[in-house]
Amino acid sequence: MKKLRLNSHIRVLSPSSSIARLGGLSANLSAKAKLEELGFRISFSEHYEESDLVQSASIASRVADLHQAFADPSVDAILATIGGFNSNELLPYLDYELIAQTQKIICGYSDSTAFLNAIFAQTGMKTYMGPSFSSFKMVEGQDYQSSMWLQAMTQTHYELVPSKEWSSDPWYDPSQPRQFFPTEWKTYTPGQATGTIIGGNLSTFVLLQGTPYAPKVKDYILFVEEAEVDDYIEFMRHLASLLQAYPEPQALVIGRFPKECQMTEELLHFILDKHPILQTIPVLYDLDFAHTQPLFTITIGAQATLDTSDGEILVKE
Repeated sequence: MKKLRLNSHIRVLSPSSSIARLGGLSANLSAKAKLEELGFRISFSEHYEESDLVQSASIASRVADLHQAFADPSVDAILATIGGFNSNELLPYLDYELIAQTQKIICGYSDSTAFLNAIFAQTGMKTYMGPSFSSFKMVEGQDYQSSMWLQAMTQTHYELVPSKEWSSDPWYDPSQPRQFFPTEWKTYTPGQATGTIIGGNLSTFVLLQGTPYAPKVKDYILFVEEAEVDDYIEFMRHLASLLQAYPEPQALVIGRFPKECQMTEELLHFILDKHPILQTIPVLYDLDFAHTQPLFTITIGAQATLDTSDGEILVKE
């Protein structure tokens, strides 16, 4: 797969929620400006601003935009607008042969978990869980987020390191204040492990169970996190389901919980204590990905090596 370089062309499209959910394209031009500042050319898909009763677009429109982006030889990478809740609708209709032949970077987070893991499962092509287009209009925390995204977009070997500080506030609304806290990646079970990265947003990833779109790999490391709409009860249910579908992980890496999840350290340990496997493999939590800010980027399908003693996670594509 060709990595990004200066002046690469990124196509922005909406496989899940429409840009209308974020106030329209005009309200998000600062994200375009940031990506251009980083050295890239940006274009938008044909149905980019289409919005229906659930602030998304039709399945046909979203599939067409994805296929056009993969088929267009001038497009080097594909970036989702934002997450949402319905990208799994697209999975039976995607042309996986086209996707496998063209081998382009595709990146998003949250609901993008569905098609990112499905593409890997169907084609073996690596995909990227990281900032969406709208993420680039965030100001505070953007330096870390952009640098971690750039290393995944431009390098085949990279290291995940903690941010200096994090926030669980609505960064997209400049009228609201933000509160930052020092970042601390934490260990539940110490150890070392190597395996293939799969996962993402937990409530979305479990939607793939029992379908042809769930990754099937031998040695895997599960990266999981929950969104603001799922509280600690939902995390408990989803984790149990996940460990029934993927009972032999090499390690478990858990993203920081948004404040809306009402997760406490006591509750998290109580939930993890339920599963004997998690006492025998490395388990890290409070890492910089998904629904708090800023976030790092991981490669679905790449090999990760982690060591809880030094907090180091190395990714090798």
